[in-house]
Amino acid sequence: MTCMPITNTPQAATLDDAPSISRTLARAFEDDPMMGWFFPGGASREPDLVRYFTAIFTRQYGRHGVCERTASAAAFWVPPEGQEKAVPDAETIAELEEILGDRAPLFRGAVEAAAQHGPQEPHWYLAVVGADPAVRGQGHGAALLRSGLAKADAAGLPVYLESSTPDNLPFYEHFGFTVLGEARLPGGGPLLWVMRREPRAVDAA
Repeated sequence: MTCMPITNTPQAATLDDAPSISRTLARAFEDDPMMGWFFPGGASREPDLVRYFTAIFTRQYGRHGVCERTASAAAFWVPPEGQEKAVPDAETIAELEEILGDRAPLFRGAVEAAAQHGPQEPHWYLAVVGADPAVRGQGHGAALLRSGLAKADAAGLPVYLESSTPDNLPFYEHFGFTVLGEARLPGGGPLLWVMRREPRAVDAA
């Protein structure tokens, strides 16, 4: 039997992709410090993570951002024109609070703390990028990162992101990001690193 290759070519994600994208990101963020803080249930938290990523994709980023996927990874970006619209509305907040349960106040505090470090200049924001652990090292995350960065470069704009995983910092630095600072999330949460990447000239050819 011939094994089918798992493609890591980015393609636009649609709302119909929500079930597979949410499962992929739940697996990708299983060991993420911030997700572990919001959802401390160990192995039993995967269904909650699936619900969480479904909510933010279908209600926020899938409608007002630039979302791409490969066969086993996904990335959510927000360009300047989508940033006001991508803020959760009352219904989204209510759904997230229902998913988070008694961790909802910690989530609100983390969002507010991260917002204090947000840039005022026009920029692209990388909200989420993650690959299924089963395909890590096969270029899925890198392909999605290059695709989004190319769009930001074409617009001549910087890119910002936050990461709570120190092991990921060298990966982002490889693509030109630098650490602007770090902050401890309120309530005893994990450290959050804020990173920025300057736009790069686009070859006209």
